Amino acid sequence: MSMNKIFLVAGTEDGRALAEILSERFDVTASVVSDYGRKLLTGESVKVNDRPLERDELEKILLAEKFSAVVDASHPYARNVSANAVDAARAAQIPYIRYERAETLPTYEKVFRVADYVEAADKARSLGKNIFLTTGSRTLKIFVDRLIDCNVTVRVLPTAEVLSQCEALGLTPKQIVAMQGPFSVALNVELFRHAAADVVVTKNSGQIGGTDTKLAAAEILRLPVVMIDRPKIFYPNTATTFDDVLKFLEGI
Repeated sequence: MSMNKIFLVAGTEDGRALAEILSERFDVTASVVSDYGRKLLTGESVKVNDRPLERDELEKILLAEKFSAVVDASHPYARNVSANAVDAARAAQIPYIRYERAETLPTYEKVFRVADYVEAADKARSLGKNIFLTTGSRTLKIFVDRLIDCNVTVRVLPTAEVLSQCEALGLTPKQIVAMQGPFSVALNVELFRHAAADVVVTKNSGQIGGTDTKLAAAEILRLPVVMIDRPKIFYPNTATTFDDVLKFLEGI
C-alpha cells in the first residue's frame, strides 16, 4: 500500500509537533476543531481541515481522497472524536493508530480520581467551597450548573469565543483566569492562592497538558485535587511516542 497520504486528527500541542514530523515523510492533512488549533499549524507544511467532521463525513473524505491511514492525536478527553475516527477508518478499510501522551500517575495522597465531569463536580463540592477548575471550557456548563452554591474560578484560553461562553454561563471577570499555558509550579501556586482555592479540579492530560505542575502546586499548598480519569476507549493500535507512530506507518 502506498503510504503517501495521512489524515491526522490534531488540535493539541503534541498533535502539531507530530504533524511537523510526519510531513517530512508523508502528505499530511491535519484536522482541527477550532481557530486556535488552526493557528497552531500555521506555517507547517500540512493541509488543514478546520471543519468539524462527523463519522460519515470523515469516511467519505478518507475514501474520496484516498488516504492511506488515520493517525488520531486528538486530546485524551475527546472521546467522540476518537470514536468517530476509529469507525471511519474501519469503514474506509485503512489502518488507524492512536497517539496518546503518557498519563501522569499521581503519588500525592490528596488526589481523588473520578470517572467523569459530573462525579468531579460532586466530589469537588464535598471537599470545599472555593473550587479552581483547570478542565477547559467545553464542559464548563456541567460544573456551573452543579456548583451553584460554590465559588468557582475557571482557567481557560484567552480567546473571544471562550470568554463569550464564560459570560453566557454567568461567570464574572473575577471568576475567570484567561491565560495560555504552560504554567510553572510557582505560577500555579500563586493562582491557587489568589483564588483562595479549597480544591483543584483537573484532567489527567499528562506532562504536556500541565498535570504535573498542577499536582506539585496543589501538594505545596496541601490542597485536595479531583482528577478526572481518561475515557475508556478501545483503540485498534496505540502509540505513546512519535517514533512508534512512524514505525507503524512505515510498516504498513
